[in-house]
Amino acid sequence: MTPSLRIYVGMYLASCALAVLLAVRERRTLSIFSGAYRQFLMAPWKLASFAVAASGMTWIAPYTGDHTWDYFDAALMSILTFASAPWAIGTIWLALRGKAKAAHAFVAFNCWMFSASWNYDLYILFRDGKYPVTWFPNIFASSALYICAGLMWNLEKHPGRGVIFAFMEEDWPRSASRTSFRSIFGYALPFMLVVAAAILYFVV
Repeated sequence: MTPSLRIYVGMYLASCALAVLLAVRERRTLSIFSGAYRQFLMAPWKLASFAVAASGMTWIAPYTGDHTWDYFDAALMSILTFASAPWAIGTIWLALRGKAKAAHAFVAFNCWMFSASWNYDLYILFRDGKYPVTWFPNIFASSALYICAGLMWNLEKHPGRGVIFAFMEEDWPRSASRTSFRSIFGYALPFMLVVAAAILYFVV
């Protein structure tokens, strides 16, 4: 591993360590740890769409021609994305509007990067003994999917506002949402097409 990569790995390991410390300190106010967020993710349409997307990404992994992709890292990244992307994207959006603490935004950013990039890099480093050459383009490709996932799983039909992102509401994440998939399908479709296009790209 080159000296520059060693510095990069050291920096993001330190960043993750700090994020963990902040998460522990802020655990009472970080909504990702709340029962409301867990219920927010348990909407049937979110679970179903996650199952389809994760199965597709995991199934194609060995057939992409990229030896760094296997069943394990594809499944792990899918699970981490479902668990963290709706919260991380919403929290960063709120922080940019001055409605979330900087500490929360820092934890969210680390969730994003660890889910979309760093866990994959470290897995390949331990599995193969060398850092993946695809680490840099993977940041952008995986981040695009991460953002799409975070936005799609925040879609909600509000009685007085129509279809919006749930993090635009003051009480986000609410403990329960009555949004049906049919009511937000047209808005979710572009995000689903991005994921489908990514799967087809690797297959073809």
